[in-house]
Order: sequence, then structure tokens, then C-alpha cells
Amino acid sequence: MRYSNQNVAVLGAGLSGAAAALLLKAEGANVTVLDSADENKLLKSTIDNLRAQNIRVICGQAADQDSGKYDFVVSSPGIDPASALARNFSARSPRDESIRSADKIDIIGELELGWRSCETPVIAVTGTNGKTTTTEMLAQMLNDCGQETIACGNIGKPLSEVAREKTKYDVLTVEVSSFQLETIQTFHPSIALWLNFAPDHLDRYRSVAEYRAAKLRLFENQTADDVAIVNAVESLPELRARKVTFSAYTNRADFRLAEGAIVFENKPVLRLNQTKLRGSHNIENLMATLAAGHARGLAFEKMVPPLCAYEPKPHRCEFVRQIGGVDYINDSKATNLDAVEKALLTQSKPVVLIAGGKDKGFTFEPLRKLVKEKVRSTILIGEMAERIAHDWDGAVKTELATSLADAVERAYATAKSGEVVLFSPGTSSFDMFKSYADRGDQFRALVQALPQ
Repeated sequence: MRYSNQNVAVLGAGLSGAAAALLLKAEGANVTVLDSADENKLLKSTIDNLRAQNIRVICGQAADQDSGKYDFVVSSPGIDPASALARNFSARSPRDESIRSADKIDIIGELELGWRSCETPVIAVTGTNGKTTTTEMLAQMLNDCGQETIACGNIGKPLSEVAREKTKYDVLTVEVSSFQLETIQTFHPSIALWLNFAPDHLDRYRSVAEYRAAKLRLFENQTADDVAIVNAVESLPELRARKVTFSAYTNRADFRLAEGAIVFENKPVLRLNQTKLRGSHNIENLMATLAAGHARGLAFEKMVPPLCAYEPKPHRCEFVRQIGGVDYINDSKATNLDAVEKALLTQSKPVVLIAGGKDKGFTFEPLRKLVKEKVRSTILIGEMAERIAHDWDGAVKTELATSLADAVERAYATAKSGEVVLFSPGTSSFDMFKSYADRGDQFRALVQALPQ
């Protein structure tokens, strides 16, 4: 077995950490899972399952101060490198020449661990926005065209879980985040998709440049035999892989937009009115998906039917209900400014915007001009509410709500027939909700409960 009798620490007892621990155990390792949270705040079924597999679990302050001897460490993507738990091990980095060799310890991520046990080619999808839609759409298309795959990684099953299950696939369709790419070493997608880039996660990264550098590691191990599918308007460094470009905004791309169709080599390959997706961001997601299928040797006539059948998932510009001539739209998946911008640009009616959430370290000032143009009134929630109000002062009427329920009630009282209530927070949900999905589900339920 690959890790027979090796002592390995796994940082984080969430979905990714548990998947890594179980893969390591299956490969013969002695595994210890460390999590800074108190045990009563972790999922009991997960902890019980790990211990049932003879995996040691240490929680709370004892985890942060653990001084055990390990052959290497696997970090979950949700573990901030600046946390006490991570720093306890990064202080023993092999790159630090002042550390004795016997005390040095290598740290990899869960994605890297899963890759090392994976014998299947990988299509990797990253981007500030559109990753999940593109990954799911690509997986559906490949399966319908006879190339067996699974959407995994940053969505669905972690790559380590897929590797442990050893199900045979033709290719793996893997959504990858910057957090996962931070800790790769040999991760090597045969096809890499770069959808777009916009500032985000500045609560984790010291600068936009640092965030971008983490994402660019997607291409780090590609060779001339691989394919890099990239947005044509992005300024990227030289890539070793063969580059295929797409864009809904310029004609200088391999996949481009012309007369209501996606065009490749001057031939229309997909009519947009045949699909169930709307907005320029989704046009680019379709282009990237077609490019990946083409790189896998699929004919366009085979790819088009499953793409036309694909239905957008909840929480991304999801129409919820119309009440008194007012449309209510759930865009809870908008966790950064770029996503809010795209949602606003798709609106043709005046908008009552509900925004706000966790403070991720960036300003909402860049949206000021667009908000002034598109939004009649804003209702703000969460940690960012007062900061957003300051950023948009004088551009639009703003009011602060004490909760999402209060915000929905205020929007219901404010919106007029012919307008749109758009819930597009522009930041993450963890100040008030379990996840963007929990946030969107609560918004939907609150809207459904409003009187007609």
C-alpha cells in the first residue's frame, strides 16, 4: 500500500479532511485528524466514522498545539494558512533551512493527495465565477456523449473520496479553487479551464496578486501535450500547454459570439436560443464547455443536445416568484463583486437590491457606477452593511436590515410593479448562514411565504 505504516496528520475534520483521512487509512497510513474547533461543534457522524476506522481525532486547543511526529501533513482547503493549526506545522517547513532535517515536515493539500492516488485523466475548472455551473454542465455533456465522468473536487465528492472508491471513469471533471491550488505539487490536469478572474477572498490573501498567483498554479505542471482553455480577455503568463481561447466580448478568440450563436472556426456550433441559460457569463461557460469537449475529441453535433437540455442550478440568478408584478431573483451564489456585476447587467428592469454578508476585506466602491445606473434602492445585511452603505453613499438610496427576513419584508414594501428584487449579496455567507445554499434557501422560503 502507498502509505503503509506512515504517520500522517490531516488538518480539518470537514468533508475534505475526512475524505483525505479515509483514503490515507485505506492506503495503510496511521492517521491523526486535527481540528481547532471544539468537538461538540463538529459533525458527530463524521467524527464517529473516523474513530470507527481507527483514525485518531484531536480537537480544540490540543490540536493547535499538537507536537506529534509525522511523515507528512495533509491540509484541508478550508484551513487558513495563517491559523494556529496550520502555523504549528508550517513552522517546520522543509524550505526553512534553520530547521533540522529530522524535524522538517512536508505539507500538501487534499487535492494533491487525491491526485497522487488517481489514475484517471483530469479536466480541471477554475475561475472566480462560473466554476460550478461549468463543471456540472461539462460532466453532464461528457456522460451523455459516452465519456464516463463525475463532477467532483470543490463540489460533490472531494477528489480523495473519488480516488478511494476506485470507480472506473474515462476522465474526472474537477472543480478547483484557489484554496486547493495553494498546496499542489504534482497536480496535472490534461485539460485546464480558466474561466475568469476578479478580486475575491481578500480575507485570506494579502493582495489580489497573491490570490491570482494561487489560481495560476492550475497550469503549473501542464506540458505541451496538454490543453489550456482560457478566457481571451484575460492577461495570462506564457503557458506550456496548447492554448484555446473563448470570449463573448471579443472576436479575437477561437470560440466567439456572432449573430446569436457560438462560433468556432467561423462556423456556428450552438444557437443560444436553444439553451436554458441566460447572460453573457453563461455564454462563456458554454464556450469553455464546448472547447473542453472538442479537446476530448467530441463532435459538436453530439455536444449540443445535452448542453441545450442543461438546466441552471439554484442560487445563480434563479427566478423564485412574481408578486404584484415584481420578480424575485435568488442570486445567493454571488459571493464577490464580479458575480453581482454580471447579475445586474442581465437585468432590464429597475432593481431593488439586497446585498451584504461577511467582510472579506474588499470594498464595494467598484460597483458604484453600475448600481447608480441599475438600482433604485438597496437593502443591506450582515457584517458589510455599513461599509457598503458608505461606499454607495449618494449613488443610491440605502437602508440597513437587521436580518434577511427583515430585508425581504423591506423589499416587499419598497418594490413596485415592473421592478426586480435581486438578492445578490456580493460576499460570502458565513457571518449569518451555514453556506450560500442555506442563505439562498432561506431567501426562497421567505419570498414564497409573502402574500400575493
